[in-house]
Amino acid sequence: MSRQRSNRDAEAGGGRKSRRVYKTTTHVPLELGQIMDSETFEKSRLYQLDKSTFSFWSGLYSEVEGTLILLFGGIPYLWRLSGRFCGYAGFGPEYEITQSLVFLLLATLFSALTGLPWSLYNTFVIEEKHGFNQQTLGFFMKDAIKKFVVTQCILLPVSSLLLYIIKIGGDYFFIYAWLFTLVVSLVLVTIYADYIAPLFDKFTPLPEGKLKQEIEVMAKSIDFPLTKVYVVEGSKRSSHSNAYFYGFFKNKRIVLFDTLLEEYSVLNRDIQEESGMEPRNDGEGDSEEIKAKVKNKKQGCKNEEVLAVLGHELGHWKLGHTVKNIVISQMNSFLCFFLFAVLIGRKELFVAFGFNDSQPTLIGLLIIFQFIFSPYNEVLSFCLTVLSRRFEFQADAFAKKLGKAKDLYSALIKLNKDNLGFPVSDWLFSMWHYSHPPLLERLQALKNSKQD
Repeated sequence: MSRQRSNRDAEAGGGRKSRRVYKTTTHVPLELGQIMDSETFEKSRLYQLDKSTFSFWSGLYSEVEGTLILLFGGIPYLWRLSGRFCGYAGFGPEYEITQSLVFLLLATLFSALTGLPWSLYNTFVIEEKHGFNQQTLGFFMKDAIKKFVVTQCILLPVSSLLLYIIKIGGDYFFIYAWLFTLVVSLVLVTIYADYIAPLFDKFTPLPEGKLKQEIEVMAKSIDFPLTKVYVVEGSKRSSHSNAYFYGFFKNKRIVLFDTLLEEYSVLNRDIQEESGMEPRNDGEGDSEEIKAKVKNKKQGCKNEEVLAVLGHELGHWKLGHTVKNIVISQMNSFLCFFLFAVLIGRKELFVAFGFNDSQPTLIGLLIIFQFIFSPYNEVLSFCLTVLSRRFEFQADAFAKKLGKAKDLYSALIKLNKDNLGFPVSDWLFSMWHYSHPPLLERLQALKNSKQD
């Protein structure tokens, strides 16, 4: 159930106040006594504390690295280095777009290499320690290389066309640039799940059965133009769970992570094998103690709960949240391109970043979008977070109207447990960072109607 930033990602954002909450809240609060046991509470507390500590150090490194790059002229140096490489290939200074592509390639390669140790530590230390990582080192490295190659195959052609449009667009280039990025974003959203995502994960149609029939019935009841339902093999990477839909117009598809489905979860089979709960032929049941242990550790949701989660997701569609987010995004994009057109001629911006003799368009985009717009982007991010939380409550209310309140209530608790979400948070940190409302707030909103 993720759009924009999830609470799990926000937790990774750390913050001194949030870390204090993780350190000092060592017992299950009274209001959580009925929905979370002390063992799960402690596991989630330690997981979030580790993520917060990691985020502090990785964020500090990122700030120091960025500051050093600016202080020692890393950006103009990389631009000159790109020019040398182009010169070796016979391309002079007049080939600015070619030099820009070399610059992008070198910059993204540098970013990938400096970020690799942090990504390795996060995956094979933190996620591994808390039972989420399912990757081998070989799989991780192969995946990282594949992601880099696919990114370049998209980034470089799109960037070259954007720069060309800006060059030839005249006084109204910002309109053409905005229209181009709009088309590209719509194309990428359309082809991502069909052509890009399968390069990394295995997508299989949900088999015929009760769950698929009930999904189709629910979709039809709200006029959702469902064409296919897929199960993605997310368990080969992580045991975190999710669900989403995609597609435009009359071609909508639903994707369920195998970790979301109790009967598909690889982890459940592993737990059953470890507990020795093999099918018995002697007519005697397994001990209640073993059954309770397995049930408590089981991952994923029952079919009714999966339907409730999808009811929430389809609520985003029915209530127009997806379209509203696209409209807001494109309005912001147009505004940014317009302001870029106003500022791109200011030579002092380039001089401030070490470009005394030239004003490359790509560097102008970097300076204005990444640095000049930084305060505006923070304010915009907060506004979108507030809006997202409102949308989440509305989607929950929509699931209520479908009669899914009780199942959504239990599904939220299970998903929080499976993902080791910590249900206690600092209110200020939560308000600024959480795109999804805290668990207790959502449960409280559902509580009065969960018997509907």
